[in-house]
Amino acid sequence: MVTLCGDDELDYLASRTRFEQGQGFLLDESYRLAHLPLVAPDHPRVIARREGRHYEMGRHEPVFSLSLPIADALLRRSQAYLSLEAELKASPLAPKIAWDIVERRRHKLHATLCGSLAMGQVPPVLDAAQRDALRRLGPVAVELRGLFSGNVNRGRLYLRVYPEKRGGTNVFHRIQQAMGRRPTDLYVVGIYNLNDDLDALECAALAELLDRWWDRPIVRFQAEALWLLGASDDLVLGPETVERVPLI
Repeated sequence: MVTLCGDDELDYLASRTRFEQGQGFLLDESYRLAHLPLVAPDHPRVIARREGRHYEMGRHEPVFSLSLPIADALLRRSQAYLSLEAELKASPLAPKIAWDIVERRRHKLHATLCGSLAMGQVPPVLDAAQRDALRRLGPVAVELRGLFSGNVNRGRLYLRVYPEKRGGTNVFHRIQQAMGRRPTDLYVVGIYNLNDDLDALECAALAELLDRWWDRPIVRFQAEALWLLGASDDLVLGPETVERVPLI
C-alpha cells in the first residue's frame, strides 16, 4: 500500500497566505517583478526591473531545473479539478484571474524539485550516476491537492503535491539527493495568476475557497519521468527546453 507524506512532514501549513478579516489582498513585490509583467504588462504596479535581480519585464536568462510534469489531460479527467475551476469561474475574483495565461500554460504545468541547476544557454548534463539513481527509484506516486496561496509570490494560486514515502523517507528527497541538492518540503504546481490586487470581498472569497479545498484530493498518479526544463521566464510562456528524464 502506498503511503504519502502528510502536512506534518511538509511546509504547506507554515507557508500559506495569512489573511486578515475585512482586508484586501495585495500582490507582493516578488510577484509584481516576476509574474505581473507577463500577466498584465500595463498594470501600474508592475516592477519592470530591480537592481540585483535578473528580471526585465518578467524575463531573464534561461534557468534550468528538474521538475515533475503534470499532464493537462490528467487534470481534465479529474472531476475534482473541473469542480474547482468551475467554482473559481463563478467566484467574485474570477475577473481578476488571467484565464488566457491558464490556457497558454496548460501543457507546461510542473512542480520544481531541483531549481536553478544551471543558468545561461547551455543546459546542465546529468551524469550516468545521477540518471541511474533516478531510474532505480522507479515510478513515484504523487497526489495533488488544492487550492494553495503562499506567503511568497502572492498573486499565484497553486495545487500542492504530496509525494510518496518509502521506508519513512520522502521520495522527492531521494531525487534531490541524487542531484546533489538539499532537501526541500514544498512542491507546488502554479496554475492561476491574478492580474490585480483583490478587494475585501474578493479576498474573502479566495480565503473561503482555500480553506474549503485544503484537504480535497484533485488527482493521484504515478510519475514515470521528470523534466529537465529550461525557461526564460517563471511562467514558461516563452520558448523552453525540455528533456524527459526517466524514473523507470
